[in-house]
Amino acid sequence: MSDQTLFNELEDLVPALSERLSRVLSLDALEEARVEFLGRKGRLAGIMSRLPGLPAEMRPEAGRRANQVKAALAAAMEKKLRAFEPDQDQLLSAFDPSLPGRVLERGTMHPVSLVMEDICVIFEGLGYEVVSGPEVETDYYNFEALNLPAEHPARDMQDTLYINDSIVLRTHTSPLQVRTMQSRVPPLAVIAPGRVYRRDSDLTHSPMFHQVEGLLVDTKVSMADLRGTLTYFLQRIFNPDVKVRFRPSFFPFTEPSAEVDISCVICGGEGRVADGPCRVCKQTGWVEILGCGMVDPAVFSTVDYDPEKYSGFAFGLGVERVAMLKYGIGDLRLFFENDLRFLRQF
Repeated sequence: MSDQTLFNELEDLVPALSERLSRVLSLDALEEARVEFLGRKGRLAGIMSRLPGLPAEMRPEAGRRANQVKAALAAAMEKKLRAFEPDQDQLLSAFDPSLPGRVLERGTMHPVSLVMEDICVIFEGLGYEVVSGPEVETDYYNFEALNLPAEHPARDMQDTLYINDSIVLRTHTSPLQVRTMQSRVPPLAVIAPGRVYRRDSDLTHSPMFHQVEGLLVDTKVSMADLRGTLTYFLQRIFNPDVKVRFRPSFFPFTEPSAEVDISCVICGGEGRVADGPCRVCKQTGWVEILGCGMVDPAVFSTVDYDPEKYSGFAFGLGVERVAMLKYGIGDLRLFFENDLRFLRQF
């Protein structure tokens, strides 16, 4: 191919692009034209790649012409691009300053977050420290250190989600109690809010939900301290008139253990509402709200606490359960559907 042919090809690029641009009707087509003529593998690049093959005395002139053609191609592309830009006068004529401005919608805190924050504030006021830890937990911390060895029948109550034989998604935030005791010496008072996971899903259960576990360890801690603390908390989170009762129960990591009920906040403990029997308390006037008890000495042995010197109590509650009673919500699934009509109420 002669040197003159290369120069002719360069000169032909400008009219070729002009003809191509006359058929361009969209920005996408304009981009295709740019790539064809000015892209790294485009027509101009292909011609310029042959410049090193020219005689040395021809290269300066060829380079100058190539740069001129490149500038002309870029100018033609820029001119076509401006043709797609809206006319400013048209934009101004379409603007109506009398129209009301857009009101940006403000978000609100989720009801579960509101209740969890309220719980933490109440206990922080009592001197408790908020602690956090991993949601993917070892079997040791989730079960064994809490007096739930392998094959313990109470493990069946947890409906555990296993990752492998020794790693689980934590079924409660109680492992944080053990982790805290391992790293500190009494006295200590902590609460552990966070997400927990179980294989359960219906109107009142979710595979993921939130719990707050509490722990206090010191000398001469008694069941009376536990009762006073939880009564104060429940009357703060609901209302000062709520009644509280403790029923004997069983938890592997506390002894003695108790379930705590409150007088139904929906029917006021009457068992009935205006339109008939109260479905929340099932006409009993009482609603179960949390579990608690005195820390089992077997748990203290795993963290090298002397059970002859120290005693303590622990408790755990479901945040969604509290939120349902506090706000009169009948279906747990509403918390996780992200329906703005529901969330705006809070």
